[in-house]
Amino acid sequence: MRGVVDDALPTDARFLRACRRLPVDATPIWLMRQAGRYMTEYQELRRRYSFEQLLTQPELACEVTLQPVRALGVDAAIVFSDILPILRAMGMSLRYDDSAGPQLEPLGDREPAALSFSELEERLGYTLQTLRLVKRELTPPGVPLIGFAGAPFTLACYALEGRPSSACTLARGLLLAHPERGRRLLAALADTVGRHLVLQARTGADALQLFDTWAGTLAAADYRELALPAARRAIALAREAGVPVIYFSTQTGGMLELLAETGADVIGVDWRTDLAAARRRLGGSVAVQGNLDPAALLASWETLAERARAVLRAAGRGPGFIFNLGHGVLPGTDPDNVRRLVELVHEESPLSGLED
Repeated sequence: MRGVVDDALPTDARFLRACRRLPVDATPIWLMRQAGRYMTEYQELRRRYSFEQLLTQPELACEVTLQPVRALGVDAAIVFSDILPILRAMGMSLRYDDSAGPQLEPLGDREPAALSFSELEERLGYTLQTLRLVKRELTPPGVPLIGFAGAPFTLACYALEGRPSSACTLARGLLLAHPERGRRLLAALADTVGRHLVLQARTGADALQLFDTWAGTLAAADYRELALPAARRAIALAREAGVPVIYFSTQTGGMLELLAETGADVIGVDWRTDLAAARRRLGGSVAVQGNLDPAALLASWETLAERARAVLRAAGRGPGFIFNLGHGVLPGTDPDNVRRLVELVHEESPLSGLED
């Protein structure tokens, strides 16, 4: 198995090289929600601590972050955190309900203000401390660490709806009905998100990912008007930290060219998007991340291996590809399937960028 080189510097890690569209010795792989409910180690912690305790106690969050790196041999760690505490930092109430998911008091007529670096460092300091601990504990030492945040439009959906909503009907209606107020809200979120990402990079994150989960609820024209300027602003701020930035959204395969305008170094695509077509449409200016259907991990190993090889074939031999899921690991996934997937990608991937 072609594993991570123990003495590699983080800047030389295959994941970071792929982010920058440089040749790699094997396709890098990490998985969204690679730390979580499907892992026995996580379940043991969850029986003793609430989800919020895992988020806000750095020693616990560090342990959860490291679990999949130890168990699976993935090419990057992603800090165990959540996209919603930033809304609490901006003045909204937030609680986590095990059955109903995150619950917020809808924003209503209030307008959160963008927070300064110092305010963010104080109010979200537990995430920054987690990053520091993970950087100290990561083994092998060349494994990069990813920080992340929610994209402004997706955060606006949560703030206006007060809960998860796959259609974001209320939020979209409010943003379209009150465009000036919507722009102010998205601008405040963009500034705060961008500053938070910079702080994560300064604290130890080697790359940053922006999750725009609900972007696909928008028509292309509304995406261009609402989500794109805010995402572009957040990413422009984040890029000041000098680390690669990944932009991930779902159900946006019809507007890949718009996603490329965000300024991200890497565009993540979901499993509904044809990967080979996405590589062609995005061209050589950005790297691509994706896009195995998470449900494939629930299938037999033979089916999973076939699907993984299809993703590798679709990605091709050109540089700038990171293997991931088209969304997060599902509960009920067999950890052994995940481990074997990582091994397959490392062993069977073409030498991206090294051969024509």
